[in-house]
Amino acid sequence: MKTKPKSKATQSPKVRETKLQQLEAMLRQPNGATVTQLAALLEWQPHSVRGAMSNLKKRQGLAISAENVQGGERTYRIAH
Repeated sequence: MKTKPKSKATQSPKVRETKLQQLEAMLRQPNGATVTQLAALLEWQPHSVRGAMSNLKKRQGLAISAENVQGGERTYRIAH
């Protein structure tokens, strides 16, 4: 017995995260993320990632810390 697929009206809507929510989620990870990782995930240019992080700091009051890894890229994370 085949069941009919649900119509669009009865299907639960898929909630998509905004890019800023994705950015914040990546920064909340214990290891944080680099600008390169964030730019690849969000499909943004590195300067756009830095601007969005500045927005999170100024408008949402989040403290974002940066850590230099020897011989590597700077890692950013939301400080707790």
